[in-house]
Amino acid sequence: MKNYARIILIGLALTTSVLSKASGNAHAEEEKPFDATSHAIHHALDAYEIHLTDNFSIPLPVILWTDNGLVTFMSSAFHHDDEGHLLVERNGMNFAKIHGKIYQVDAGAEHIAFDADNHPTNAHKVTLDFSLTKNVTTMFLVAILLLVIFIRSAKKYNGGKPVAPSGIARWTEPGIVFVQDIAKENIEGDKYKKFTPFLLTLFFFILFGNILGLIPFISNPNMTGSISVTLTLAVITFIIQMANSKGAFWSHILMPPGVPKALYIILVPIEIAGIFIKPAALTIRLFANITAGHIIVVSLISIIFVNKSAAWAGLSVPMTLFISVLELLVAFLQAYIFTMLAALYIGSSVEEAHH
Repeated sequence: MKNYARIILIGLALTTSVLSKASGNAHAEEEKPFDATSHAIHHALDAYEIHLTDNFSIPLPVILWTDNGLVTFMSSAFHHDDEGHLLVERNGMNFAKIHGKIYQVDAGAEHIAFDADNHPTNAHKVTLDFSLTKNVTTMFLVAILLLVIFIRSAKKYNGGKPVAPSGIARWTEPGIVFVQDIAKENIEGDKYKKFTPFLLTLFFFILFGNILGLIPFISNPNMTGSISVTLTLAVITFIIQMANSKGAFWSHILMPPGVPKALYIILVPIEIAGIFIKPAALTIRLFANITAGHIIVVSLISIIFVNKSAAWAGLSVPMTLFISVLELLVAFLQAYIFTMLAALYIGSSVEEAHH
């Protein structure tokens, strides 16, 4: 039912967008064609508000550190000027939202000027942007859910005595045991106990983020579809791996065993590059798989509006339903793959030398 609801809501949103454009061009000789590419890309971008329909959005706090200090306001404060740009004036400074980013307008400028590449020439990006965007809001929501669910689960085991799981613990215990088994398989000895809390946090953080991203309007597509989020997770994993690495790990990197020393000049640079390629692979794999699924869903629905025929719904709607169900599988699969590879990388760095 959730997938059906998602399809219907996306379809309604697209229909509203098309009808509004069509009404604006009612007196034009040729109607502007529906741009499926820009709509799909826009769907994958972060935003300063939670967009529900063309006429209703939930504003989010904008927090900026500018040349003149801290500036805060709600995203609903942006208004259209005569040129159609979104502007807001605070503390004697003007701010503009251009291409989904906030710029500080140069002093004395009344309108935004653009160069041939459509870049603003009389505005610059703010020094630091701490705004609660849609993805950031989703991350806070995931963090709150994790705290509530696992604190309640932990209370079921107070006293240290073995008890049968009950309540919410019946749902969380299989996931915890599953991640613990991943740690045992990839990290030798009892060392897995040290890293299991991190791997548990990693797995459920990604899983909850992926699942919330399947709910329409919460996050487009979701926080794990943002490369900055996946990069941060990969960098944290990399830091833990390097901070706990043993001599055997570096010996294998700098002096590959069973290889003639004449080949060290070739293999050692490759091994060193592999240290940094691994977190890069973690970053891109999660980001690309999550983002691609959402773009495909929007693109399939867009077929109806590109061809301007409801008959295409007979093809696009079943295909969208199939991709939506597949995305639910991907939500679990990508959380598992990221956690498993993180455990594998950490395990290889803490492994003792074997002869």
